[in-house]
Amino acid sequence: MRRRTVLRRLGAGAGIGLTAGRAGAHPTPTDGGTAAPGPASMPTGDDPLGVLAMDAVYEVVTSPDGHTAYVATGDGVAFVDLVTPTNPRLIGLERDLLADSADGPIQRVQDLAVSGTRLLVAGPAHPADGARGLIVFDVADRRDPERIAGVELDTRIHNCDFDGRYAYLTANSRDGNPLSIVDTETGREVGTWSLLDADDAWDDVPSGLWPLHDVWVQDGRAYLAYWDGGTWILDVSDPAAPSVVSKVRGRSPAELAAIDDPGVERSEPPGNDHFVTVDDDASLLGVGGESWEIDDDGTGGPSGIELYDITDPTAPEPVATLDPPATSDPSPGGILTTAHNFELTAGRCYSAWYNGGVRVHDVRDPAAPDLVFEWRDSEAASFWTARRADGCFVAACTDANGGTEVQPGVYAFPDPRIRTPTPTGAASPSGAEAKGTALGVGGPGFGIGTALAAVALAAWRARR
Repeated sequence: MRRRTVLRRLGAGAGIGLTAGRAGAHPTPTDGGTAAPGPASMPTGDDPLGVLAMDAVYEVVTSPDGHTAYVATGDGVAFVDLVTPTNPRLIGLERDLLADSADGPIQRVQDLAVSGTRLLVAGPAHPADGARGLIVFDVADRRDPERIAGVELDTRIHNCDFDGRYAYLTANSRDGNPLSIVDTETGREVGTWSLLDADDAWDDVPSGLWPLHDVWVQDGRAYLAYWDGGTWILDVSDPAAPSVVSKVRGRSPAELAAIDDPGVERSEPPGNDHFVTVDDDASLLGVGGESWEIDDDGTGGPSGIELYDITDPTAPEPVATLDPPATSDPSPGGILTTAHNFELTAGRCYSAWYNGGVRVHDVRDPAAPDLVFEWRDSEAASFWTARRADGCFVAACTDANGGTEVQPGVYAFPDPRIRTPTPTGAASPSGAEAKGTALGVGGPGFGIGTALAAVALAAWRARR
């Protein structure tokens, strides 16, 4: 199927193209080709409020006040203003990271993390020329970020997290695919942990089945996604001495060592623990799988997001699954709708599903998640992550997955309203029994932006 590049660059700023805001940012009607059978290729759900087109987009995280998006761009990091969701604006770029290294600047920057007013950027995500390591910026003034640390390392870094001092890094270039913990104030590695520390039997399993793909750190705990090796919880209250709290899921080394075809195994369900995170009080954990159909026997396809109750972190309990969107072609290069990165916050799960679009679930009752928002345009958009901001949520549109021909960019979407049921028998101000109370969008100052977007989108529809 021929996909269309839908967001045309209307101008240029430091190598990043800018689209018109509001109506001009909405995907245009199909300009040719035939839609694949299966799910509709045009969007469902509310329209984007605004889009900033860029040359490359990977992970996006938002500042604590929700006013800024920090965007990994492959060659560095971009700073995007979100104060007006109908008009996200580029306000800064930092490139040539570790350019003073003998190996040159970091290439393939795909991940970053924020802690208060400090931003961690690390790479490269994949084997590449150039330096390997991390940079820390003080972003108290988002228009004038200050580099406060730079550390060269001996490993590529696909994903990372940050607690304000210690950087937690996926060190898959090393034997044992360890977690590396680096003190960014001294530049020294202070601790490591690997599945080999849990059981020597992992040495008998092809290491390609258990790379450390993701790490999330919160309140002295680290949550590790070890692909087919499963998801693990560590105590990192002493970063120099990580210890196991529990194994959340995953098969045993003996089971994986007996696999006939590791290549298919690492690409199809049931493994592929790709991304892990927890909610605000670390009582709910989410594990996203990333999988495809490899051998056309119907056993592969997209994975979803598994939710676990970790109120007792030593005894995780599965509570629900967020199933992936439908696809007519789950093969690599097809219409990928597997889970990618997501956020659990404020009783919601904001999730990205590549060509499957973006979704928001109400997970205040984790055993009964409720889909409250979805938007997809499988031909025009492929999403890497979704994150809550002030008055909206943002999603990173990427051309990183095979077969996709889209314009990368940062999308701002309306934060959906969620209804809170009124207790039975409670009276409304008018004396009638209330049906529920609507919780508003995600932050103050959103009403006028919604109104402007509604007017602009109505005009766009009229022109169409």
